[in-house]
Amino acid sequence: MKLLREIDGYCERLGPGYWAEPVNAVTNAAFVIAALWMWRRSAGVPMARALSVTLGLIGIGSYLFHTHAQVWAAIADVAPIGVFILVYLFAVNRDVWGMRPWLAGAATAAFIPYAALTVPVFQGLPVLGVSAGYIPVPVLILIYAALLWRRAPVLARGFVIGAVILFLSLTARSVDGMLCAQIPMGTHFLWHILNGIMLGWMIEVYRRYVSSIAGCNQVVSDT
Repeated sequence: MKLLREIDGYCERLGPGYWAEPVNAVTNAAFVIAALWMWRRSAGVPMARALSVTLGLIGIGSYLFHTHAQVWAAIADVAPIGVFILVYLFAVNRDVWGMRPWLAGAATAAFIPYAALTVPVFQGLPVLGVSAGYIPVPVLILIYAALLWRRAPVLARGFVIGAVILFLSLTARSVDGMLCAQIPMGTHFLWHILNGIMLGWMIEVYRRYVSSIAGCNQVVSDT
């Protein structure tokens, strides 16, 4: 793998310069702002704070990719996203489903074969097929929402909202290359903004659930 090989995959990039994608680069601030906001709100919920740090790293990695636009930067872009997905799944498996840590870890690891099996299927979708690598995520969120609807309806509704925002952001990411003639700046920057909102929201949904359970347990212990 040539780590310094240049990548040109977005409407906004017309050359190899550092600031060839100014809008795509700057809008990564959405991730950092959401991360800082959730860090402040997540005191007392360690996993939510870990997710907030990872969210900040997503913004940094994506910024590096949209400025340097090389293979190593692409790795820095996608690696934190993968970490966020796995950490979030582990947190939900452990703290919502009540799995023991080893079982929560095993269930989290199952995401890898799940994605490997479903990505080829999603590649055949019109428009969204170019973002097939990400589509297993909102689909899994909706599956979790359905399974949790009776057990934790507020959390499940939060998951549905998150999945809808993610589908919107995937649409913006997918149509970027199709609309270069009509929108020279492209639409990839909307992927950043909507994803920043969505990931911050998903942390908040988890934080609220964990805090509510902790509050209920405290009430029980006080009675």
